[in-house]
Amino acid sequence: MVSERLRKIILNELKLDGFDLHDETTANQVPGWDSFNHINVILAVEKDYNIRFKGLEILKVKNIGELQKLVDSKLQ
Repeated sequence: MVSERLRKIILNELKLDGFDLHDETTANQVPGWDSFNHINVILAVEKDYNIRFKGLEILKVKNIGELQKLVDSKLQ
């Protein structure tokens, strides 16, 4: 399940208000989430959680739920 914290980071970075994110939501389903903003979203997540992703880890992420799992794994 997508945490409120992650949801807020993503929506804030994309300047969206009230967009409903689910585990299955992919980047191409979110308005404004293009390749440039993808980098900004990932950097914002890393900064907020004080974590670092490897490039291969990010390439494997297919949806918001998988991003949440990756974040959770970095926090353990």
